[in-house]
Parts: sequence; C-alpha cells; structure tokens
Amino acid sequence: MLLPRTKFYAITDAQISGLSHVEQVKRLADGGARLIQLREKQSSPREFFNQAEESVAEARKRGLRIIINDRADIALAVGADGIHLGQDDLPAENVRQMLGELTIIGLSTHNSEQAKRATQLPIDYLAIGPIYPTSTKKDPDPPIGVDGLRKVREVVGDIPLVAIGGISLETAAEVLAAGADMVAVIGAVLSNPATIESVTAQLILALTASE
Repeated sequence: MLLPRTKFYAITDAQISGLSHVEQVKRLADGGARLIQLREKQSSPREFFNQAEESVAEARKRGLRIIINDRADIALAVGADGIHLGQDDLPAENVRQMLGELTIIGLSTHNSEQAKRATQLPIDYLAIGPIYPTSTKKDPDPPIGVDGLRKVREVVGDIPLVAIGGISLETAAEVLAAGADMVAVIGAVLSNPATIESVTAQLILALTASE
C-alpha cells in the first residue's frame, strides 16, 4: 500500500492529549491530517483494540490512513492500513508475512547504523529520532540533531523518512529541509486539546510552504 502524499505524520497519545484515540483522529483529521498513527503504551490490549477499531471506522469515513504502533495483532484484527514497529518489536520480515504486501510497515531507528540496516528490510518507511530532546517518550535515545538527520538521509537513499522527537511548529520546516520526507510532531500538537485542529492546520501549511 502506498503512503499518502503528506508531509505531516500525525501520532495520537491519550496521556498527552487527555482524549480518546478516536477523538484525536477526528480533531487531527479536521486540521488536515491524512496519515495517523495510534500510539498507546498504557491501556490493556482489549482497550486499545476497541479504540483502534473505532478509529479505523472513523478513518474510513474520511479517507484517512491509520497506522497502529507496535501491535501487529491489533493492526490485523481491526483492518488498519499499517503497523509501526520499534527496534524490540516483532521482526519486519515476520510482520510482512503476517499482514501481507498491501500493509504499510514502518520501523523506528535512532542512529545511522540502525537506519542503514533498516533499508534491507521489507518496510515502506523508516522513522528517525529523536531529532531534538523530547519529553513524550520515556528513556529516549540521544538526540541526533539536524546534522544527524542529514547523515541518515545520505545512508538510506530514497526510502521515505519520518523525522520525530522534540519537533515543534517553529522547527518543522528546517527538519524537512534537512532531508525528512515527513515530520511527526506530537507534544506541540496534542498538549492543548482545544487547539489540535488549528495547530495541525498551521503545521501542514508551514510544511507545504517550505517545499
């Protein structure tokens, strides 16, 4: 399955936003998001399944793509468009066999060595980060900065690259200029539930203007 044409990779987080995943999907979509990852680290598998099922149903109404973080079983069960894997999750080769060729598979990487190895895997995009210091993840890896991002861009060739970690509305364009194809902004978008739509729209406008 092809990735949608977008420079903003939205990620939900119930702990930061205080909202259900489906409500976040609605607000992100209202702001213009076309690709949304559901990220859940606290809820039980059953609770996340229920939220993911509702979110996929909402996405189908709006023509959005939904990516599930970590849980290949939930991605398969709810008919999500893709799965995002971490370094300690199931191997990408096995997930590809499980979910098929039409499923989007992404992989988190944290340095140029991991990113280079990832290019040999059956994935559709890779994420690199954190770019800047971040508080949205427990025990984050060391920030690589925009110089590290440029190095990763060199070693991964043409594979779609998502930059993540500590990125704000003010820094998103420079991250894009350093080689990212898409930018994931979490805290700056979700920290105030009342402004999710407007900040998403501003971010997408800024990223589009930087082309």
